[in-house]
Amino acid sequence: MFKAFLIKYAEIGVKGKNRDLFEAALAQQIKYALRRCEGEFRIRRTRGRIYIDVLSDYDYEETVENLKTVCGVSGICPMVELEDEGFDRLCEAAVSYLQGQYPSGEFSFKVNARRARKNYPKTSMEINADMGERILDAFPRARVDVHRPEVMLSVEIREKIYLYSIEIPGPGGMPVGTNGKAMLLLSGGIDSPVAGYMVAKRGVKIDAVYFHAPPYTSERAKQKVVDLARLVARYSGPIYLHVINFTDIQLAIYEKCPHDELTIIMRRYMMRIAEEIAKNTECLGLITGESIGQVASQTMQSLAVTNEVCTLPVFRPCIGLDKQEIVEISEKIGTYETSIQPYEDCCTIFVAKHPVTKPSLSVIKRHEEALADCMDELMKKALETDELIVVEA
Repeated sequence: MFKAFLIKYAEIGVKGKNRDLFEAALAQQIKYALRRCEGEFRIRRTRGRIYIDVLSDYDYEETVENLKTVCGVSGICPMVELEDEGFDRLCEAAVSYLQGQYPSGEFSFKVNARRARKNYPKTSMEINADMGERILDAFPRARVDVHRPEVMLSVEIREKIYLYSIEIPGPGGMPVGTNGKAMLLLSGGIDSPVAGYMVAKRGVKIDAVYFHAPPYTSERAKQKVVDLARLVARYSGPIYLHVINFTDIQLAIYEKCPHDELTIIMRRYMMRIAEEIAKNTECLGLITGESIGQVASQTMQSLAVTNEVCTLPVFRPCIGLDKQEIVEISEKIGTYETSIQPYEDCCTIFVAKHPVTKPSLSVIKRHEEALADCMDELMKKALETDELIVVEA
């Protein structure tokens, strides 16, 4: 059983004088992920390295799966931890480790020693050569390949000695919380949870808003969105989910505006409300799951008309992806099966048979004038219905 993990990161390593701040944020996110695991762990930061020491019995698979949700982690390396009992004992441990991991004994390999403790009696090059010789003696069918080895056996000489050859990929990116906060318009569909994950992966803290329209949308539809937020929270950390009652606004638009423009006008009011909440909660932008041309409300013309109501930047990380690419990401992060559950979404209640695909901003604004006598009051009432749900993984 592995008793320690080395956590590798990529982009943080080029952050110069701010690197310590990014490492601290990453360690905090690792701590949050490990709270979901059985067992006791200790996180250590030393000389550009982050280690996790296992202090009790634990579930290896559960621990790895949770570490794979930490944005900023590029690789997870389960390690064998050894006391320094001499080089012969170290070589015996390396051979035993390789026998357990690669029982066929037929592999190409390279030894890669890193001697952080300079008083160790052998240099890194000597460790590489001498241990490689011992491995060849123990595995007659093995061979050395210094360029493209099948097995890279890493040896770290520190206060203790660590052996590892497995690197499990993490999500990469930046630690959540290092790049501000943004408001995600979260629906029950496939796209918006993916958008939230993709922006969180760049270090952005995520809040979210969901537009609920009872009785046209059920409590089960609302719970589906909470479930999706909980899945995204595995990567983003806790999400403050704002649930807004959108029914009266939706009905007013349905009664007073052309039906082929319903989706665009509703979307504009959703963006207005989301921006109001975002500004009140110190978010620096909005996030949507829109992809160019996927539906009528996501043509270039429609997106331009929707954007017109916003003063904050709108981030659309799915904008250039096709549906299959978005589905593949949703499957990877575990949101797909929840997203396809057949519970109605606020946006799908009042759908025109032939929605406008190339709306004119001047025409849309003229038709919105029919709402002038009631919309300010309806917007105020909608904001007063804000139900805040703190969602944790």
